[in-house]
Amino acid sequence: MECVIAASPASYTTIDGEHRHELEIKRSRFITVLRRVETEDEARALVAGLRKEFHDARHHCSAFVLGPDRGVQRSNDDGEPSGTAGIPMLEALTKRETAPGAADLSDVAAVVVRYFGGILLGAGGLVRAYSDSVSQALATARLIPRRRMRLFAVPAPHAGAGRLENELRSAGLTVLGTGYEERGALINVALADQPEVVEAFHARLAALTAGGPAPEPRGTKWVDLA
Repeated sequence: MECVIAASPASYTTIDGEHRHELEIKRSRFITVLRRVETEDEARALVAGLRKEFHDARHHCSAFVLGPDRGVQRSNDDGEPSGTAGIPMLEALTKRETAPGAADLSDVAAVVVRYFGGILLGAGGLVRAYSDSVSQALATARLIPRRRMRLFAVPAPHAGAGRLENELRSAGLTVLGTGYEERGALINVALADQPEVVEAFHARLAALTAGGPAPEPRGTKWVDLA
Protein backbone atom coordinates (compact mmCIF):
# COMPACT_ATOMS: atom_id res chain seq x y z
CA MET A 1 0.00 0.00 0.00
CA GLU A 2 1.37 3.42 -0.93
CA CYS A 3 1.99 5.80 1.95
CA VAL A 4 1.16 9.44 1.21
CA ILE A 5 2.91 12.02 3.42
CA ALA A 6 1.05 15.30 3.74
CA ALA A 7 3.08 18.34 2.77
CA SER A 8 3.98 20.72 5.55
CA PRO A 9 1.96 23.94 5.33
CA ALA A 10 3.78 27.00 4.03
CA SER A 11 1.70 29.44 6.10
CA TYR A 12 -0.59 29.73 9.10
CA THR A 13 -2.06 32.40 11.39
CA THR A 14 -1.42 33.21 15.04
CA ILE A 15 -2.31 36.04 17.43
CA ASP A 16 -0.39 39.09 18.58
CA GLY A 17 0.89 38.67 22.16
CA GLU A 18 -1.80 38.37 24.84
CA HIS A 19 -5.48 39.32 24.69
CA ARG A 20 -8.22 39.28 27.35
CA HIS A 21 -11.99 39.32 27.11
CA GLU A 22 -14.76 38.92 29.71
CA LEU A 23 -18.27 37.52 29.30
CA GLU A 24 -21.04 37.26 31.91
CA ILE A 25 -23.70 34.56 31.58
CA LYS A 26 -26.35 34.11 34.29
CA ARG A 27 -24.13 35.82 36.86
CA SER A 28 -21.12 33.58 36.09
CA ARG A 29 -18.02 35.46 34.90
CA PHE A 30 -16.01 33.91 32.08
CA ILE A 31 -12.61 35.62 31.72
CA THR A 32 -10.78 34.49 28.59
CA VAL A 33 -7.04 34.94 28.20
CA LEU A 34 -5.47 34.23 24.82
CA ARG A 35 -1.70 34.15 24.45
CA ARG A 36 0.68 33.38 21.62
CA VAL A 37 2.82 30.39 22.60
CA GLU A 38 5.21 28.08 20.77
CA THR A 39 5.63 25.18 23.22
CA GLU A 40 3.53 23.09 25.59
CA ASP A 41 5.61 24.42 28.48
CA GLU A 42 4.66 28.00 27.56
CA ALA A 43 0.98 27.04 27.37
CA ARG A 44 1.10 25.31 30.74
CA ALA A 45 2.94 28.28 32.24
CA LEU A 46 0.01 30.48 31.19
CA VAL A 47 -2.42 28.20 33.02
CA ALA A 48 -0.22 28.14 36.12
CA GLY A 49 0.13 31.92 36.12
CA LEU A 50 -3.63 32.46 35.84
CA ARG A 51 -4.29 30.01 38.65
CA LYS A 52 -2.24 32.32 40.87
CA GLU A 53 -3.73 35.53 39.48
CA PHE A 54 -7.33 34.27 39.78
CA HIS A 55 -6.71 32.02 42.78
CA ASP A 56 -10.29 32.32 44.06
CA ALA A 57 -11.94 31.20 40.81
CA ARG A 58 -13.60 27.80 40.63
CA HIS A 59 -12.33 26.71 37.19
CA HIS A 60 -9.35 27.47 34.95
CA CYS A 61 -10.20 25.56 31.76
CA SER A 62 -7.72 25.50 28.91
CA ALA A 63 -7.01 24.56 25.31
CA PHE A 64 -4.09 25.11 23.00
CA VAL A 65 -2.94 24.32 19.48
CA LEU A 66 0.70 24.39 18.37
CA GLY A 67 2.82 24.10 15.23
CA PRO A 68 2.43 25.11 11.59
CA ASP A 69 0.59 21.84 10.94
CA ARG A 70 -1.39 22.19 14.22
CA GLY A 71 -0.04 18.80 15.23
CA VAL A 72 -0.26 19.44 18.99
CA GLN A 73 -3.76 20.00 20.37
CA ARG A 74 -4.67 19.74 24.06
CA SER A 75 -7.64 20.65 26.25
CA ASN A 76 -8.60 20.44 29.91
CA ASP A 77 -12.03 20.76 31.59
CA ASP A 78 -10.54 21.54 35.03
CA GLY A 79 -13.46 20.17 37.02
CA GLU A 80 -16.31 21.08 34.68
CA PRO A 81 -18.39 18.12 33.43
CA SER A 82 -16.39 16.12 30.89
CA GLY A 83 -16.49 17.58 27.39
CA THR A 84 -18.25 20.83 28.34
CA ALA A 85 -15.27 23.20 28.50
CA GLY A 86 -11.88 22.18 27.08
CA ILE A 87 -13.12 20.56 23.88
CA PRO A 88 -15.51 23.41 22.95
CA MET A 89 -12.63 25.84 23.59
CA LEU A 90 -10.30 23.79 21.39
CA GLU A 91 -12.89 23.65 18.61
CA ALA A 92 -13.29 27.42 18.81
CA LEU A 93 -9.55 27.69 18.13
CA THR A 94 -9.25 25.05 15.41
CA LYS A 95 -12.42 26.00 13.53
CA ARG A 96 -11.83 29.73 13.61
CA GLU A 97 -11.67 31.06 10.04
CA THR A 98 -8.85 33.58 9.69
CA ALA A 99 -9.91 34.18 6.07
CA PRO A 100 -12.88 32.89 4.06
CA GLY A 101 -12.56 29.10 4.01
CA ALA A 102 -9.24 29.12 5.92
CA ALA A 103 -9.07 27.71 9.44
CA ASP A 104 -5.33 27.77 10.16
CA LEU A 105 -5.00 29.35 13.61
CA SER A 106 -2.09 27.94 15.64
CA ASP A 107 0.50 28.70 18.33
CA VAL A 108 -2.34 29.91 20.55
CA ALA A 109 -3.29 29.00 24.13
CA ALA A 110 -6.70 29.88 25.57
CA VAL A 111 -7.63 29.82 29.25
CA VAL A 112 -11.14 30.58 30.47
CA VAL A 113 -11.36 31.47 34.14
CA ARG A 114 -14.86 30.93 35.54
CA TYR A 115 -16.31 32.54 38.64
CA PHE A 116 -19.52 30.61 39.40
CA GLY A 117 -22.53 32.88 39.77
CA GLY A 118 -24.82 30.47 41.57
CA ILE A 119 -26.98 29.46 38.61
CA LEU A 120 -26.37 26.09 36.95
CA LEU A 121 -26.02 26.35 33.18
CA GLY A 122 -26.42 22.69 32.28
CA ALA A 123 -24.16 20.78 29.91
CA GLY A 124 -25.40 22.54 26.77
CA GLY A 125 -25.15 25.94 28.41
CA LEU A 126 -21.57 25.28 29.50
CA VAL A 127 -20.55 24.17 26.01
CA ARG A 128 -21.98 27.36 24.52
CA ALA A 129 -20.47 29.55 27.24
CA TYR A 130 -16.93 28.23 26.88
CA SER A 131 -17.10 28.17 23.08
CA ASP A 132 -18.52 31.69 22.91
CA SER A 133 -15.95 32.99 25.40
CA VAL A 134 -13.05 31.92 23.17
CA SER A 135 -14.79 32.89 19.92
CA GLN A 136 -15.60 36.40 21.15
CA ALA A 137 -12.05 36.87 22.44
CA LEU A 138 -10.65 35.82 19.05
CA ALA A 139 -13.01 38.22 17.28
CA THR A 140 -11.32 41.17 18.98
CA ALA A 141 -7.73 39.86 18.99
CA ARG A 142 -5.18 40.97 16.39
CA LEU A 143 -4.30 38.12 14.04
CA ILE A 144 -0.88 37.76 12.42
CA PRO A 145 -0.21 35.70 9.27
CA ARG A 146 3.03 33.72 9.26
CA ARG A 147 4.82 32.26 6.24
CA ARG A 148 7.73 29.89 5.82
CA MET A 149 10.34 31.95 4.01
CA ARG A 150 13.57 31.20 2.19
CA LEU A 151 16.36 33.46 3.43
CA PHE A 152 19.10 34.96 1.27
CA ALA A 153 21.94 37.39 1.97
CA VAL A 154 22.55 39.71 -0.96
CA PRO A 155 26.15 41.05 -1.16
CA ALA A 156 26.49 44.73 -1.95
CA PRO A 157 29.21 47.39 -1.70
CA HIS A 158 28.85 49.80 1.20
CA ALA A 159 28.14 52.73 -1.10
CA GLY A 160 25.37 50.97 -3.02
CA ALA A 161 23.69 48.97 -0.24
CA GLY A 162 21.07 51.59 0.63
CA ARG A 163 20.00 52.03 -2.98
CA LEU A 164 19.80 48.30 -3.60
CA GLU A 165 17.82 47.73 -0.38
CA ASN A 166 15.29 50.35 -1.45
CA GLU A 167 14.98 48.79 -4.90
CA LEU A 168 14.40 45.35 -3.39
CA ARG A 169 11.69 46.75 -1.12
CA SER A 170 10.12 48.57 -4.06
CA ALA A 171 10.01 45.24 -5.92
CA GLY A 172 7.78 43.88 -3.13
CA LEU A 173 10.44 41.78 -1.40
CA THR A 174 10.62 41.34 2.37
CA VAL A 175 13.89 42.87 3.56
CA LEU A 176 14.83 41.84 7.10
CA GLY A 177 17.68 44.31 7.44
CA THR A 178 21.23 44.99 6.29
CA GLY A 179 24.46 44.01 8.02
CA TYR A 180 27.69 45.90 7.37
CA GLU A 181 31.03 44.12 7.42
CA GLU A 182 34.53 45.20 6.47
CA ARG A 183 34.31 43.53 3.06
CA GLY A 184 30.88 44.97 2.27
CA ALA A 185 27.20 44.86 3.16
CA LEU A 186 24.80 41.91 3.26
CA ILE A 187 21.11 42.64 2.65
CA ASN A 188 18.95 39.96 4.25
CA VAL A 189 15.92 39.04 2.16
CA ALA A 190 13.06 36.63 2.89
CA LEU A 191 11.07 34.99 0.07
CA ALA A 192 8.02 32.77 0.01
CA ASP A 193 9.30 29.19 0.02
CA GLN A 194 8.21 28.46 -3.55
CA PRO A 195 10.52 27.59 -6.49
CA GLU A 196 8.93 30.09 -8.88
CA VAL A 197 9.32 32.90 -6.35
CA VAL A 198 13.00 32.10 -5.82
CA GLU A 199 13.58 31.94 -9.58
CA ALA A 200 11.91 35.31 -10.11
CA PHE A 201 14.03 36.80 -7.31
CA HIS A 202 17.28 35.65 -8.92
CA ALA A 203 16.21 37.15 -12.25
CA ARG A 204 15.16 40.43 -10.64
CA LEU A 205 18.37 40.69 -8.63
CA ALA A 206 20.54 40.00 -11.71
CA ALA A 207 18.79 42.85 -13.50
CA LEU A 208 19.24 45.26 -10.58
CA THR A 209 22.93 44.47 -10.09
CA ALA A 210 23.86 43.95 -13.75
CA GLY A 211 24.86 40.36 -13.01
CA GLY A 212 26.58 41.10 -9.70
CA PRO A 213 27.42 38.55 -6.97
CA ALA A 214 24.87 35.78 -6.45
CA PRO A 215 22.78 35.85 -3.25
CA GLU A 216 23.87 33.49 -0.48
CA PRO A 217 21.19 31.01 0.71
CA ARG A 218 20.67 31.09 4.49
CA GLY A 219 18.06 28.37 5.03
CA THR A 220 14.39 28.87 5.96
CA LYS A 221 12.56 30.69 8.74
CA TRP A 222 8.98 31.37 9.81
CA VAL A 223 8.35 35.10 9.45
CA ASP A 224 5.50 37.28 10.77
CA LEU A 225 3.95 39.19 7.89
CA ALA A 226 2.20 41.87 9.94
